[in-house]
Amino acid sequence: MTSLYLKAVHIIFIVTWFAGLFYMPRLFVYIIESHAKPEPEKSILLRQLNLMASRLWYGITWPSAIITLGMGTSLLINQPEWLSMGFMHMKLTLVFLLYLYHVSLQIILNQLKKGTVKYTSQQMRLWNEVSTLFLISIVFLIVLKNALSMLWGLAGLLAVVILIMTGMKVYKKFRKDD
Repeated sequence: MTSLYLKAVHIIFIVTWFAGLFYMPRLFVYIIESHAKPEPEKSILLRQLNLMASRLWYGITWPSAIITLGMGTSLLINQPEWLSMGFMHMKLTLVFLLYLYHVSLQIILNQLKKGTVKYTSQQMRLWNEVSTLFLISIVFLIVLKNALSMLWGLAGLLAVVILIMTGMKVYKKFRKDD
């Protein structure tokens, strides 16, 4: 029974963590685009967007990432046999890479707070999709476990990447037409 409660809390905080991971790069896009605005609009936007980014990042995203890690670790301690399953090794690898992605967002946030813009808004829009790929990969891996062949999994992931890239090109075309 304890395992079910741990799993429920784990899932809840995965959802809130991903909410932050989905929205943070979008805020970065707006922050980057604000740097091109004339004063006083630029200062007003940057002050508000940086406030929103800080509150999202430190109030929701980081706490959710930490609680997700704690609950996931608790689940593995409670169910150590999962560590002998191949799909769990892949999942943990993806989760490790997801935490590296999380840290990359922290680095970008720190740069933007200092007024350093190293990426274009288009690059940040692309970086925004990385968390979607992690989510899709991890969910399919956990749900399908060993039934998911590596070949079909990679083919599906490639199809999702193509759809995302196509969607971004279509959006960019319509956005320019406005």
